[in-house]
Amino acid sequence: MRKGDATRARILEETARQAALRGFGAVSLNDVAEAVGLSKSGLFKHFESKEAMELVALEQEFDRFVEFVWAPAEALPPGRARLEAIFERWLDWSEVEKAAGGCLIMAASIELDDQPGPLRDLLQKRVRQWRRTLSREMQALHAPPLPDEEVAMAVFQMKSYVLGHNDARRMLEDAGARKAARAAFGALLDRLAHR
Repeated sequence: MRKGDATRARILEETARQAALRGFGAVSLNDVAEAVGLSKSGLFKHFESKEAMELVALEQEFDRFVEFVWAPAEALPPGRARLEAIFERWLDWSEVEKAAGGCLIMAASIELDDQPGPLRDLLQKRVRQWRRTLSREMQALHAPPLPDEEVAMAVFQMKSYVLGHNDARRMLEDAGARKAARAAFGALLDRLAHR
């Protein structure tokens, strides 16, 4: 990796780390520059603006998420085993991702939900892509395919279990959070399979 590429990668990693911890709105160019040992003008050699830097950091975080959560499960045949693998990897992601600040995607979803602009637009686009992926996987559980409304509800519940797990584990320090999330998701898959 060239020096410029390595510096750019450090900038993006630090932007993501600080945004997960404090939010995009609280992170300044000076904060990132100081953390990576550059001047503010040094950052502008890599990014034309704070927003451009944040957009790339958020896009890369989604790419990492897909690689971590989806890619290992994709090798499995569609159906319950693949969905269980996705769910397990999603829980893994929420447990290990940027330990100090948690998941940037979850943090950004809370921070940006009512703030129009390019960051929110990117977040919505990528979250919708993920929901479509999960919807296709839910459809593979049942023949004939489940009604769209039921699939949408199942995807909603799946994400709710991940968010509930994250809250119980991080906020409440509940050692049983993962077990509870698994049980809830297993019950959901059982209901869908036997309808």
